[in-house]
Amino acid sequence: MPDAVKYILDANIFIEAKRRYYAFDLCPGFWKALLYHNSKGNLVSIDRVKKELLEGKDDLADWSKKTPDLFTSTDSASVISAYRAINQWAQNQGRFSDTAKSEFADDPDAWVIAYARANNVTVVTHERSARRSRKIKIPDVCDKFSVQCTNTFDMLQRLGVVFNWSVS
Repeated sequence: MPDAVKYILDANIFIEAKRRYYAFDLCPGFWKALLYHNSKGNLVSIDRVKKELLEGKDDLADWSKKTPDLFTSTDSASVISAYRAINQWAQNQGRFSDTAKSEFADDPDAWVIAYARANNVTVVTHERSARRSRKIKIPDVCDKFSVQCTNTFDMLQRLGVVFNWSVS
């Protein structure tokens, strides 16, 4: 049974799942679970993640085109305000390389965190904290802005998702 936590999915959740452990033909239940929990209001992703997925021109891009309800807009004033604060903080950090700052400003990651902050939802990502890194990592930014962050497997467990094996 799902808990009250709502989740926002980073692009790497979709990309890694498709490429590895939840490939469409290996574990269709994963993709069905995402759509089910989206329909119940438990999880979303954002328009900017969808744009990134569509650049792949593959079966993940095709799936993304068919699931418009999964991707929500980042055009609200609260999300834009949160994005500005997050990006300004990142740009003011001397430990990050200029390249990392530029990539972060252009990448959907900052928008994912901004959406989470503005809507009080948990970020789901495969990135791991790397406080000494010159690259900007989602969990470290989430920590700075008091945004909850977790991974795919914890989210699936909290939502009560179970995959069953069958003989085909």
